[in-house]
Amino acid sequence: MPPSTIFALLDCNNFYASCERAFNPKLRDKPIVVLSNNDGCVIARSGEAKALGIPMGAPAFKFLPLFRKHGVHVFSSNFALYGDMSRRVMDTVSRFTPDMEIYSIDEAFLRLDRMHDDPIDLARKIRATVLQWTGIPVSIGIGPTKTLAKVANRVAKKQPEHGGTFSLVDCPDQDRILAGIEIEDVWGIGRQYSRKLRDFGIRNALQFSRLDRDWVKQRMTVCGMHTLLELQGIPCIPLEQSVATPKSIVCSRTFAKAVTDKDKLAKLISGYAARTGERLRGQKCVAGQLQVFVLTDRFRLDKPQYGNAATVSLAVPSSHTPDLIRAARMALEQIFKQGYEYRKAGVMVFGIEKEQGRRLHLFEPSPEERARSKALMETMDRVNAKWGAMTMRVAAEGTEKRWVMRQAHLSPRYTTDWKELPRVSF
Repeated sequence: MPPSTIFALLDCNNFYASCERAFNPKLRDKPIVVLSNNDGCVIARSGEAKALGIPMGAPAFKFLPLFRKHGVHVFSSNFALYGDMSRRVMDTVSRFTPDMEIYSIDEAFLRLDRMHDDPIDLARKIRATVLQWTGIPVSIGIGPTKTLAKVANRVAKKQPEHGGTFSLVDCPDQDRILAGIEIEDVWGIGRQYSRKLRDFGIRNALQFSRLDRDWVKQRMTVCGMHTLLELQGIPCIPLEQSVATPKSIVCSRTFAKAVTDKDKLAKLISGYAARTGERLRGQKCVAGQLQVFVLTDRFRLDKPQYGNAATVSLAVPSSHTPDLIRAARMALEQIFKQGYEYRKAGVMVFGIEKEQGRRLHLFEPSPEERARSKALMETMDRVNAKWGAMTMRVAAEGTEKRWVMRQAHLSPRYTTDWKELPRVSF
């Protein structure tokens, strides 16, 4: 890429908490925490909650006294709302530049060098428009590489005096800023490499950026060298504008009550396999392997402990729900043991490839059989999309009322459910 490349990283501030605030103005300037599935642990915090010392991943039950004392507003995960708000933010941003990579639910990389506007002015305009149209505050960092844009975004978010935007392009204070970034906070350097680098006395991004290239490549492979070059202002990581094929898809749950019955566990596993099939079809992919895992409660030391996993290869890569359920039940047969209280189970598929252009296999079904299978799955998906999840399901999942995730503090799905639309009183 040319040296004049200018990247921007847009990051939604405290995204889950901001989604809750967007439809409830009374929550502004109030401490907010969002809990994980089954209202277990803290997975998101507003700035006010962080200031109270509530750590990420904190078990909610241990912090209930602190929540009550400081009036912390607690919410269950509302992923329908968060996903739709993310889509609205990304749709708004896409109006300003065609060069965009959606990096996560609350982050996107942009290229600004092909636009006529000044990068800082354009970033401020994007930020103001996203806030006005969606109610979500964002921070935007600008740099000649994606890694430096990440660093700039951190400055924009942590230092309010910059007004939510900051640029490292031609920045005279770049060395000082890099010196203030801990080595483990550098994008592309994981926990293992950061410990290794600290053993060599390298504690911040500036020190890392001045290392010899061969030394880094020898100890951190070519990915580490790319991070080094990016910190030096040399673009090595391009914008990924096409959606990458996922390496794996997981569906798992922690049960509110222990499960000991094999038939009940098999129905739950069948349901998880069905959900992975829906996600595969949604991404127009198929999977070649499926793994089932089961776990007991590791916190109950007074109970026998057991955990295991089994992997089954599908004869032909598939997203057909009955195929995945058969494979999941075969895997469960291999690992299930009587006499244990299971508290968590899940299904993971991998060996994923795009349905179009995939490799053919010896046991490939006939074109007629493939057409019937595809029509059946498309019908199930359309029914469930229109009338609600699991309206139509495979008998192997069971017909009784399904396990329902504990969500005692769930807010309305303001943007995706007609019955929960906000109401305005005059």
